[in-house]
Amino acid sequence: MAVNFSLEGKIALITGASRGIGEAIAHTLAENGAHCILVSRKAEALEKVAQEIRDKGGKADVIPCHMGYVDKIDALFQEVEKRFGRLDILVNNAAANPYYGPMENADEAVYDKTLDVNLKGPFFMCKFAAPIMRKGGGGAIVNTSSVNGINPAKFRGIYSITKAALIMLTRAYAMELGPDNIRVNALLPGLTRTKFAQALFDDDDVKEFVTSTLPLRRHAEPIEMAGAVLYLVSEAGSYTTGATLTVDGGSLCRE
Repeated sequence: MAVNFSLEGKIALITGASRGIGEAIAHTLAENGAHCILVSRKAEALEKVAQEIRDKGGKADVIPCHMGYVDKIDALFQEVEKRFGRLDILVNNAAANPYYGPMENADEAVYDKTLDVNLKGPFFMCKFAAPIMRKGGGGAIVNTSSVNGINPAKFRGIYSITKAALIMLTRAYAMELGPDNIRVNALLPGLTRTKFAQALFDDDDVKEFVTSTLPLRRHAEPIEMAGAVLYLVSEAGSYTTGATLTVDGGSLCRE
């Protein structure tokens, strides 16, 4: 019996799909047969990714949505059900980190924005996705957390808190939705070259110091996260739910 990574006939929705890890995930799922719905705030950036997928023979559509507003998330899933009639895969990848510094200096606005996008957004994405998946006989959800959900990052305390909470959100939804054949897992990326982490890569000395502490002695590229997601959403991962899949170059095994 062969391991099945095919996503032929599947409808997949990926948030934060206009760049970085989300873009890499979208390309990978499309290359393996999924019809991808690309979601982020700005349609123009999404259209570029969608066209690249189409140019390679894949299927992709664009629906802009802001993850911080429940009414917009509700409208997103109404549109998905209307246009596609089903949803098999959801990847909650969008994230925000509007503040860098000591938590005691953070104000309410940055706290609220970080929690709205990183935690409230995925909570309601799962809530509205579940009924559609249930009608179709099941589905797979992946929430992009972070190694900072295990070990907090310096000056990114609020971000780290949301990523830790996202791990528990994943486990709680996995327990509730498992009887409906809906699997829910979390991806925990380590240091990855994305615009989100660009400040670190702009400083060669800091980048060299950080990567020198990793067992693999290098950072990841976004595409190196996509294979893990493919496993989690395909039949290859059919008995995996409530799991946290760490893809971090060994950062969490350091002393």
